[in-house]
Amino acid sequence: MYALDYTPVRVCPRSIHVEVSDDGSTIHNVAFDGGCNGNTKAVAKLVEGKNVDDIVALLAGNQCHNRGTSCADQMTIALKQAQAAARAAQVG
Repeated sequence: MYALDYTPVRVCPRSIHVEVSDDGSTIHNVAFDGGCNGNTKAVAKLVEGKNVDDIVALLAGNQCHNRGTSCADQMTIALKQAQAAARAAQVG
């Protein structure tokens, strides 16, 4: 399991904690610190156990108001970073 704490930009949550499988393919845990409590908990539940690439393809670029991003979009950035780090750790 690979864990990453990400500091999002232009959204309400102060941080997003993500965990992915050792090979970086599967989401095992997502937790938002701050933001719209019900919405962020729902997003976290919906992505649990899903393929990282599928979730990134679905939610990347999602926007909230005129911010140019959203909590879901910021989560995809965190997931991609965690995926890359997990895969690099396997190679190294």
